[in-house]
Amino acid sequence: MGKNSRRKIRYTKELCRKMYLYFILYDDRGAPSVEKFARSIGSTVDELEGLRKHARFNQVYRECGEIRKDYLIDRALDRRFDPSFVKFLLSSECEGDTSDGSFTLRLLVTE
Repeated sequence: MGKNSRRKIRYTKELCRKMYLYFILYDDRGAPSVEKFARSIGSTVDELEGLRKHARFNQVYRECGEIRKDYLIDRALDRRFDPSFVKFLLSSECEGDTSDGSFTLRLLVTE
């Protein structure tokens, strides 16, 4: 295989496990993301999105989204991430989740 070619990713239970563990055990700069996970396995976000037709993968994909939200919120609360930027990130991720596109996130930052 050439330098720019890669194999197409396939749905497996192992892929679900890998993705879940990637998000749960994430300990790097920034926050876990589908983009970073895709790169770590030599895939693309589009390929992973295509696997969401499998019920188990779709469930894990959604759970990883919740793990990411918790990760961002926790980092904002302990001031490792800027709370305003986290609010922006979360609101932009959730724009399609409500009928009017609104999103409310309340972060209480104590000193």
